[in-house]
Amino acid sequence: MGEDIIQMSQKELNRVHIIRKVLERSLTQAEAGEKLNLSERQIRRLAAKYLVEGEKGLAHGLRGQVSKRRISDKAWEKILSLFRKMYSDFGPTFACEKLFERHKIKMSDETLRKKLITEGLWQRKRASRKYRHWRERKHYRGEMLQMDGSHHPWLEGRGDECVLMGYIDDATSNKSGSFYKHEGTLPAFAGLLDYIKKNGLPQSIYVDRHSTYTGGQRQTIEDELNNRFNLSQFERACGELDIRVIHAHSAPAKGRIERSFKTDQDRLVKELRLAGIKTIKEGNDFLKEYWPKHNKRFAVLPADSTDMHRPIPVDIDLNAILCTKTERVVRNDFTIAYKKKLYQIKDRNPGRKVILEERIDGTMLIFGNNRYLTYKPITIKPVIQRERKSPREIYHPPMAHPFKRQMYEAIRLRQSKHQDGILVTV
Repeated sequence: MGEDIIQMSQKELNRVHIIRKVLERSLTQAEAGEKLNLSERQIRRLAAKYLVEGEKGLAHGLRGQVSKRRISDKAWEKILSLFRKMYSDFGPTFACEKLFERHKIKMSDETLRKKLITEGLWQRKRASRKYRHWRERKHYRGEMLQMDGSHHPWLEGRGDECVLMGYIDDATSNKSGSFYKHEGTLPAFAGLLDYIKKNGLPQSIYVDRHSTYTGGQRQTIEDELNNRFNLSQFERACGELDIRVIHAHSAPAKGRIERSFKTDQDRLVKELRLAGIKTIKEGNDFLKEYWPKHNKRFAVLPADSTDMHRPIPVDIDLNAILCTKTERVVRNDFTIAYKKKLYQIKDRNPGRKVILEERIDGTMLIFGNNRYLTYKPITIKPVIQRERKSPREIYHPPMAHPFKRQMYEAIRLRQSKHQDGILVTV
């Protein structure tokens, strides 16, 4: 009853069994060394230790002792206090990075995770997964660019609501993007223009079926006969740049950028909070420094080092392509109507039809007859002054008018027949 309990692993129990066989001379030292994967010298050392200390001598010497690398209770109090105060909604991995980056506290993310679970500050999140067919990454950088907009409270109420227009290379997961007030055609053009200037023209772009990226109207019979398609402004611009637009039929189909947005909604939101970002402009300035660090952490090497981005042609004007283009008919007074406003064309011979180009920077150009035209907005619509006519006099025919005379004679005839008891319909 008073004997000590010795804790031993299965490996140590097997070692005790083999050493006993050696001492009983059932096994030679060489055979025991082969079974335990030890040298004969080590077998002799273990046998001598067993004779002196017994089975306890073959157990690990540090079992039951406190590790010298153990985090002290005082240090844990500081870590948990910082976590509750600043990183309560951070994941263990991200919180561990911030503890080292901002407070010089270095520790394993798994150690922090176990402690947070023990303290009830973190729970494992396991979502049920649906079966999806796996698609292999593209082999070349620039072969396919995934693009989408993420609606999320990025500034957490500190500023205006905004959308993150994100771009991620399918082969490398290299990410870029900017904040805009809304997800629309011009913000999509602005983000794509920045990407092209930095990297070149991609081979294809993978997008969803948002109205920004796909034409909403169906083809008419005439369009089908003439092989015409109702393209969106985005599809039209990509066609002019010879970039193939691929439409995803579900969010998981372009899962790479969707998963990237999930990471951004966790990490980027907290980074913006820690940096005190309050406006879209401050956010975009912050992203210029954030994306390189993000890509260093999450980007991967492509299967092939060949870059499939095409250089920008010298004779091409990207601003004239990445813009909305709308056709308008010139009126007889050389004016055109656009978005409930009138514009006066100053040039002669503008042509019967002109193209209105709404640029990314907010300017508008009018192109007609193979040149850009000068124009001015008509701020005040002229009011046509017309003479007011006096109200038309109502003509009342006299009692002697033939119409009235016939009507009164018919009434008198019907009344007289009623008096005689005869009902006649006149």
